Amino acid sequence: MKTAVLIPCYNESATIKKVVCDFRRVMPHADIYVYDNNSTDGTDEIARAAGAIVRYEYNQGKGNVVRTMFREIIADCYIMVDGDDTYPAEAALEFEQLVLDGKADMVIGDRLSSTYFEENDRPFHNTGNRVVRKFINMFFKSDLNDIMTGMRAFSYNFVKSFPISSKEFEIETEMSVFALMNSFKIEEIPVEYRDRIEGSESKLNTYTDGLKVIRMIFSLIRDERPLMYFTTISLLLLLIAAIHFFPILFRFFSTGVVVQIPSLIVISTVVIVATITFFTGVVLHVLKKQHADELEHHLIMLNEMKNKKE
Repeated sequence: MKTAVLIPCYNESATIKKVVCDFRRVMPHADIYVYDNNSTDGTDEIARAAGAIVRYEYNQGKGNVVRTMFREIIADCYIMVDGDDTYPAEAALEFEQLVLDGKADMVIGDRLSSTYFEENDRPFHNTGNRVVRKFINMFFKSDLNDIMTGMRAFSYNFVKSFPISSKEFEIETEMSVFALMNSFKIEEIPVEYRDRIEGSESKLNTYTDGLKVIRMIFSLIRDERPLMYFTTISLLLLLIAAIHFFPILFRFFSTGVVVQIPSLIVISTVVIVATITFFTGVVLHVLKKQHADELEHHLIMLNEMKNKKE
């Protein structure tokens, strides 16, 4: 059984040596890959000297790095961790065991149930994590504790089935939703979180990246729950139409005269748009179901190929 430790990095010279050395000590059997994302501080050379296999992704953004890692690396278990030394390497052994035993397709390192709120001194980051968690759990009927953690483990089937569309830090949210919507086995393990050391700066911008994550959530709701998404829009349009139509209707009953003809034309148009929107959701719901069936066939083929190799 092969395990690969995947470390996406951008300007982590202050911490990358320790991260690589920690994982080499804890998991000497694993291949440790550092994917450098246009660092200018010598992160790649430090990682190489520490014993990591260094590769490069020149399109900026964590999502782009993860896409390349997942395409290039073949393993039975993938441990992905940030290069900022905020997660303990020792936790990876339990993650690995769950994946190799077939008990999980994605293991989430749950910071929020552990030390995150004590260690992290950026209050807006704390609020953002809570908001994202609430949105995901509400719209996708889940009970996850940590949506945006930077430490996870994956099975081969998950990695080779995950169609990544994110380019930046939205990737964690996309991973979580993909696993939820496609019935992959998910386990959460509380992990100790420690804040960055002095001289190591976060690349996450609270406001701009937060807005990107929120936008990603609504895109995922549209793509993964199209019937709910478009039905909601249809109901809102019908409500707006009703608010403007009933005063005209009541006046007609009381006077026998139809007034505001232009308004009635607009209201009729809104009702037509609402109807079209609803049936758009129905069609996309059917297509989503077909896509889910195709994914099941894809997973069956992956398992057959893996069994033949073994």
